[in-house]
Amino acid sequence: MAASLVSDYGIPVFAIKGEDNATYHRHVQTALDHRPNVIIDDGSDVVATLIQERQHQLADLIGTTEETTTGIVRLQAMLRDGVLTFPAMNVNDADTKHFFDNRYGTGQSTLDGILRATNILLAGKTVVVAGYGWCGKGTAMRARGMGATVIVTEIDPIRAIEAAMDGFRVLPMAVAASQGDLFITVTGNKHVIRDEHFEVMKDGAIVCNSGHFDIEIDLKSLGQMATEIKQVRNFTQEYHLKNGKSVVVLGEGRLINLAAAEGHPSAVMDMSFANQALACEYLVKNKGKLAPGLHSIPREVDQEIARLKLQAMGIAIDALTAEQTEYVNSWTSGT
Repeated sequence: MAASLVSDYGIPVFAIKGEDNATYHRHVQTALDHRPNVIIDDGSDVVATLIQERQHQLADLIGTTEETTTGIVRLQAMLRDGVLTFPAMNVNDADTKHFFDNRYGTGQSTLDGILRATNILLAGKTVVVAGYGWCGKGTAMRARGMGATVIVTEIDPIRAIEAAMDGFRVLPMAVAASQGDLFITVTGNKHVIRDEHFEVMKDGAIVCNSGHFDIEIDLKSLGQMATEIKQVRNFTQEYHLKNGKSVVVLGEGRLINLAAAEGHPSAVMDMSFANQALACEYLVKNKGKLAPGLHSIPREVDQEIARLKLQAMGIAIDALTAEQTEYVNSWTSGT
């Protein structure tokens, strides 16, 4: 896709695989140098940089779209702090995004990256999934489907109940740390796995992240605990600890489905990107009419994306009869 944008359409693309933090932030600045009218964001770093460092460009902006849970959380924080002075489309919470991209895309591509990096057998392993949002649901579901025993860790009591009723064991990370063979973080928060967890892990435990950048695993503390760090396979580093055990980190703590695999299949990303594209169209068509703050994708847009997806998959569904339509829209018919 990136190559086609450059060669077929003459649209510059500023990105490389394996960039370090300095390069990443330089790319953010390069994007903002173009003085964008609409921003399509993934994690809200571009928007945050615009607000913090380029106030003079805010007048150019019609609005932004955001398709990640972490990005939405950050936009909500901006709104609370009174700095979100333009409309932002909440693409992430569209049904045709999080129900499918987060659950089925992350679920499959996360395990794909893990297996490419390690070639381990998941059947019979104990997999600890940190976080039971839609990404966590998909990851836990796919791990169980391949024969693993799955433990879920959570901070949200409702999600914890849901995980338990979905048939997963729910434990605090402090307890799960000594039981897991493979740990997958999908929380969007930082230092979900820390030094006290590394200390009690099994020898050879594998940890990876499929949530948000490389902050979910406290790699700085792990490095301080290590006597030696060895590259044992592509995207696979073994940390030998002072207690004599080792912990294996995949993809340097970056998103494992992107670091060691190819990300989500296009057959699920098409819905997410349709939401992004139509959110941009909605912003432009409603320029000057939308209040600053977060806006949901219109329900009719969400349903149209689902309709087109079903059509592409060759799946037909029912339609209400005139009698049924009248019944569900009436309060006088009774039962």
